[in-house]
Amino acid sequence: MPQIFQNFINGKWTDSKSGRTFENRNPANWNDVVGIFPKSTKEDVEDAVSAARAAFEKWRLVPAPARGDIMRKVGDLLVKNKEELAREMTREMGKVLAETRGDVQEGIDTAYYAATEGRRLFGHTVPSEMPDKFAMAVRVPVGVAGIITPWNFPMEIPTWGIFPAVLAGNTVVFKPASDTPKTATTLVDIMMQAGIPEGVVNLVHGGGGEVGNAIVNNPDVDLILFTGSTGVGKQITRDASSTLKRVSLELGGKNAQIVMDDADLDLALEGVLWGAFGTTGQRCTATSRLILHEKIYDTFLDMLVDRTKKLKLGNGLLPGSDVGPCVNEGQRNVVASYVEIGKNEKANLVCGGKIASDGELSKGWFYEPTIFENVKPEMRIAQEEIFGPVLSVIRTSSLSQSIDILNGTIYGLSSSIYTRDVNSAFKAIRDIKAGITYINVPTIGAEAHLPFGGVKQTGNGHREGGWAVYDFFTEWKSVYIDYSGKLQRAQIDNYE
Repeated sequence: MPQIFQNFINGKWTDSKSGRTFENRNPANWNDVVGIFPKSTKEDVEDAVSAARAAFEKWRLVPAPARGDIMRKVGDLLVKNKEELAREMTREMGKVLAETRGDVQEGIDTAYYAATEGRRLFGHTVPSEMPDKFAMAVRVPVGVAGIITPWNFPMEIPTWGIFPAVLAGNTVVFKPASDTPKTATTLVDIMMQAGIPEGVVNLVHGGGGEVGNAIVNNPDVDLILFTGSTGVGKQITRDASSTLKRVSLELGGKNAQIVMDDADLDLALEGVLWGAFGTTGQRCTATSRLILHEKIYDTFLDMLVDRTKKLKLGNGLLPGSDVGPCVNEGQRNVVASYVEIGKNEKANLVCGGKIASDGELSKGWFYEPTIFENVKPEMRIAQEEIFGPVLSVIRTSSLSQSIDILNGTIYGLSSSIYTRDVNSAFKAIRDIKAGITYINVPTIGAEAHLPFGGVKQTGNGHREGGWAVYDFFTEWKSVYIDYSGKLQRAQIDNYE
């Protein structure tokens, strides 16, 4: 009998008022039901927001170092439960165990980083323009944060939002993806074990159309942090504008790896294999385009196709599996549709291009790692986010042309160049229009203590991760203290 799970509102596990539920299944074996979860409603969101609003008035007064102590305990519990969490995550969303262990580790790193920020929420002191007057600016929490997260990093991305939010003194209403509700439930349970007070973190399961929209449109929610598609991000921006909510968006990508003719080809090969087919290509930072200099194009393409054909598809919990399934049937159908688009665009399919359904693979949503070559930069498969194991290979003749091609999409999240020429590397750093640039490293592999996010239609300028995310979750308050004992008028001409 599948385990039945609940929402977490105001410190209590509770069913949805709707009485409706949905199943969470293993994408590597669709017969395996991970659990039954509540299909929540606007009313459930309202209860969660009310709890968060009430809790905020007490939580904001807890000293930030004390909030940091709780984050440290969260990190300790994540360390203790790392292997169990990783296996649970692989069963729930499919990526191989080595990757889910990394996903949990990113949550651990984020917890410990947040713990130190409890003593580092720096403000500024500045000279006043008047005598006997002191001036400073300090950070204060904003209020209730709605955290809406995707399924591909079900531990890492929620911790990137929730941990800095609560460390900064905000309270949270958390809606995880419907494909990964179990990992979210375990994360919230761990936070409760660590001592997060009632109402500070609230968990509401359900679909984006009902639960997500209810969070965005609730007037008592002050901030929205959303990671997902560009289309949904634009709609959130429109909806949130009616109440002038602060919104942080981390959206789509069409990331490219450039390989120059002077590159270490073996190193570049390992990079593109990992960047394109790690997490089955289901990353916003996945290497979706490979831009090869014409002098090494044929040699490198042969190397790449040979290695790609040797990648083993399989259940991520089994030793030897290199590539797991797509997260669900719908996502696999999207991948298959883009492969047909590529064929119709006359790109040359040199590897993969089929649903993988032999033996045990028939139980899940597997798709072969796929490579198109002779791709033109304007083709849809080179412009649109696919979110699956499909790589488009593009020929180029120079560094400047490579950078122009890389920049030639509506997105600007991650980028990569392989070269031994330091001058080329620094020109790429300067000229690539992306929030992240890697030199001799693939497009995936962010670290918790650096800002994460992109430019153009990848986001709206805010950053997750590192110190930058704390700017989103705090307000600046300017403070003036006049101890002169008389009225001193600023913004009046005092320079007579």
